[in-house]
Amino acid sequence: MSAAGVPANRFMTIAEVAEALRVSRMTVYRLVNSHAIHAVRFGRSYRVPESAVESYIEHSAVDEAGHGAPKAAGNP
Repeated sequence: MSAAGVPANRFMTIAEVAEALRVSRMTVYRLVNSHAIHAVRFGRSYRVPESAVESYIEHSAVDEAGHGAPKAAGNP
């Protein structure tokens, strides 16, 4: 956390997230609206923390056999 009490996390625009994930902006909006990626609304626009994008990538990873990442213990 920075001296001003604001997290030192960098926020990305929807367009930046789309470019980073190589998907359309509409896909990113769908991910945000379905709560697959956490976002913060500033006025009329969304900002996505870099950590949320990294978390989405980690949880969406597939293994060599094409299976999704293992679920956390206790989650069905």
